[in-house]
Amino acid sequence: MKLEPNPFTHAIAAGEKQIGLWVTLSNNFVADVIAPAGYHWVLLDMEHSPNDYFSIIGQLQAFAGTETTAIVRVEWNDPIAVKRVLDIGAPGILFPMIQSVAEAEAAVAATRYPPRGIRGAAGSTRATKFGRVTDYVARVEDETAVLLQLETRAAVEQAEAIAGVDGVDGIFFGPGDISADIGKMGKPMDPEVWELIKPAAQKLIAKGMPVGTLVLDAGFAAELLNEGFSFVACGTDTSILARGTDALLANVKDKMD
Repeated sequence: MKLEPNPFTHAIAAGEKQIGLWVTLSNNFVADVIAPAGYHWVLLDMEHSPNDYFSIIGQLQAFAGTETTAIVRVEWNDPIAVKRVLDIGAPGILFPMIQSVAEAEAAVAATRYPPRGIRGAAGSTRATKFGRVTDYVARVEDETAVLLQLETRAAVEQAEAIAGVDGVDGIFFGPGDISADIGKMGKPMDPEVWELIKPAAQKLIAKGMPVGTLVLDAGFAAELLNEGFSFVACGTDTSILARGTDALLANVKDKMD
């Protein structure tokens, strides 16, 4: 049995636009609802959601067999967390709060087996279909998406150096934390946030490095993709549910006598 190609990894390397969704409700039934929608990728969040390894497995199973690649954001740049998430079969990892070249190198190393890294070896895992995938060790580096999240002004200023680390597949700009870092807490769409992000992103795009982000505005998501961003999440499951329920209630009330 051979390791299946990761469509997301190959798509961003080829410059194909990838539309995504943030999945935070930590439940495989929610993932089942989202999976048939046809997003190119989703982000299963362990940093700001109550996910554990078992809930992540259930969500990975929901997206398995679909055209949607489920990326996992680990809680931190921790090789133990990375090892466990890779062993349960995550096809890609988003590393939060990368602040330096050294931290980027550590993130990549956590996804590589020795001598190229420090990932611990295990044979019978979900990632290898419990030992059935015979070429896993030889090909997993090429198929696993390693995405690094920049979330402060200092990190954005080092974007080119961080992106130059061997093994990095994409750079993700986090407007929420960037807005907090520059004194615009809670204002991820503030022009000053994007005046910082966009020039840094364009430098990476010019060098062929895929860049991504999360916004909650469909029009702005499309604008970023049109400007050269490779992978953009255009919403979160919780925001869709909150806005939808609020709008439905308001609509009924507006029509009542």
